[in-house]
Amino acid sequence: MVKRKLGALEKVEADLPNLQHKIRRDPKSYIEDFRAQHYQYESHREIFMAAPTSATDTGIISLRDLIDFISHVADCYPEILKDFPQQLIDMLMQHHQVLEPELREKLVGSLTLLKKKDLVDSATLLHTLFPILISTPSKTLRALLFTKILSELRTANSKTTNHKLNRTMQTVLFNLVTSDRTSSKALWAIKITRELWKRQIWTDAKAVEIMKEASLSENEKVIIGGVRFFLGGDKEREEMEDEDSDEDIDVGRIRHQLGINKKTKKKARAAEKAVSAHKKKEKKKNQPHALNFSALHLLHDPQGFAEKLFAKHLQNSRSKLNLEQKLMVLQLVSRLVGLHKLHIMSLYSYFQKFLTPRQPSVTSFLASLAQASHDLVPPDVLEPLIQKIANEFVSEASAGEVATAGLNAIREICVRQPLAMNETLLQDLVMYKKSKDKGVMMASKGLLSLYRDVGASMLKKRDRGKEAAMGLRSGDKEQRRFGQQDIGGIEGLELLENWKEEERRRKRRDKGLPSDGEDDDDDEGDDWDAWNVEDDEDSDDSGEWINVQDDADISISDSEDEDRPSKKAKQEDEKAKATAEEAKKDAEASKESAFSKLATTRILTPADLAKLAELRAEASVDAAVNGNKRRPAPTASSRHNDDPLTAEEIEGLAALSAAKQTREERIAHAKEGKLDRSEHKSKEAKRRERKVEQGKSSTNKEKARKKNFMMTLGKARSKNKRSLVETRAVLKAHHDRKKRGGKRGNMGN
Repeated sequence: MVKRKLGALEKVEADLPNLQHKIRRDPKSYIEDFRAQHYQYESHREIFMAAPTSATDTGIISLRDLIDFISHVADCYPEILKDFPQQLIDMLMQHHQVLEPELREKLVGSLTLLKKKDLVDSATLLHTLFPILISTPSKTLRALLFTKILSELRTANSKTTNHKLNRTMQTVLFNLVTSDRTSSKALWAIKITRELWKRQIWTDAKAVEIMKEASLSENEKVIIGGVRFFLGGDKEREEMEDEDSDEDIDVGRIRHQLGINKKTKKKARAAEKAVSAHKKKEKKKNQPHALNFSALHLLHDPQGFAEKLFAKHLQNSRSKLNLEQKLMVLQLVSRLVGLHKLHIMSLYSYFQKFLTPRQPSVTSFLASLAQASHDLVPPDVLEPLIQKIANEFVSEASAGEVATAGLNAIREICVRQPLAMNETLLQDLVMYKKSKDKGVMMASKGLLSLYRDVGASMLKKRDRGKEAAMGLRSGDKEQRRFGQQDIGGIEGLELLENWKEEERRRKRRDKGLPSDGEDDDDDEGDDWDAWNVEDDEDSDDSGEWINVQDDADISISDSEDEDRPSKKAKQEDEKAKATAEEAKKDAEASKESAFSKLATTRILTPADLAKLAELRAEASVDAAVNGNKRRPAPTASSRHNDDPLTAEEIEGLAALSAAKQTREERIAHAKEGKLDRSEHKSKEAKRRERKVEQGKSSTNKEKARKKNFMMTLGKARSKNKRSLVETRAVLKAHHDRKKRGGKRGNMGN
């Protein structure tokens, strides 16, 4: 009886794929066959729902095959199968914990297939799968459901953004995070949101609010998941983007221009590196744009968020976070403060107890302090911190790595708020430019070059340098005031102005005109004036018009010395000279501000903007390859606001120290970039390599060269003590031995 049932079951299983193909081709002809299979499915389902834990293996296999069959042909009989999707949903939601794994996966796959056939909508599918994802204990089922949910959301937003579905799902995730802040179930909301943010499916403020609430949770894993999103989510998204930038830079032409004088591989590599760095910089400069905002920019209330993070996870003594986790939260708070120029005064006093070389991960604290500094922080708040860093880190007794970290941290703080440094301390720190330690010397020179640009008056005269001294004398170098903001402009606009001027001169030379002449519009005006002059000359010749001097120019004097100029004429001459000097100064001022007037007097066309981008690229690559002897001091604007300040940048050369590398790492670093020199070896070296490969030994002469000197010392001394008779006998014996072919007499063989 059992064999008969198994045989019938195998026959049904063999017929189902064939029947499926027939139904897909002609649904009406095979409707009765389908009804028979559907009746079997209903019977198996009723038996299973009555006792899901006591179902037999054959019954489960039959039910699984029938579900798979009906799912593939469900779109052919929508009226008959109108309740089929709901039956699968009920079966999965009610019994997913006791279902057989293969049957459970088949139910999930069948629901996904019904969604592709538009028999189930996306919202229903997600509302079915997500509750099971956060409640099931099965690891394989969680992985399957997570993949299906992400795939469904990606598919739903592939053609156009499905705002309704996104809002529904974001509300579900938001409620999951905020309903129970101590539960670890919110990790699934973090994983889904982070993955969709990385793939640029969710790029709105609602997704950021989900991660913001996760950062304010009470579960350690959820907190760190939310914090890591803000610290690294944008970087992950950038890595997923295409590497091709919008601006097509002609790398070959730039390489050609840079290598006109001398073409070397080193210069070519530098050009390639500079071009890639420029592309990356321009790509970051264009962000965040309208459709790709950074997560840190999309926060609704950054001041409130930063204050809550600081009070809940850092100031709170009952916080369960360890040191590494607190450093991550501190880094996020400091980045928010620096990026949005927030004011959290208690944050700076929090740093006081950590600014000591004995503190673990002290460079991370220094980097966070520098990130939290900006030009709107009162200098009185930062000055005690800088003083403590100088006292604790920078001294003659400190190790080189410690002093380097202290000086680098002080420089990064002063880049953002130069007014936090006092004159006495600055002059003391600048003296370390003569240190024998390279890291300390470079850090001190970096601080010196910074204040030559932003506060040269605080330096001693011998440290100001030529440009800073001249700027102070002329009044160009003025110290910034607290809260002073730079006037915005277009970067590299002077490059476009110079290029336009060169093009204008070239066109005039091609026309045969002097290159220093006026523009075409001015030439037309000159032609018009010239025509008027010719007309006046013709009219003079006709005799109808007479030129008469102006009455103001006629001076009548009764004095005998009429050649002596009058007092009024002297005053007019002085006024004319003063006017000429003012005009000269105005011309110089207008010449200096000509670049800034280009954007206000002319409309920059798309072609001008494209040329400006090209000129900026060339200038950036040229500066990176050829170097710039008068390189400007580092400023806060040179670093993109979204880029974090890392502990490695504070450590300076110590982060690259060879002492921290193993012998294998040092060898690999030394061999890096070196070409294979085996093809350039001498014949003797190649011969020795062949002998070693063949297992042959070296000659006695080669062995004698490598012999230890102390072993040959006795023989050398005995040679010095030989008499002339003994020397002659030895040389004669050597000559005879050579004649007969050595000691063995092998000459004739």
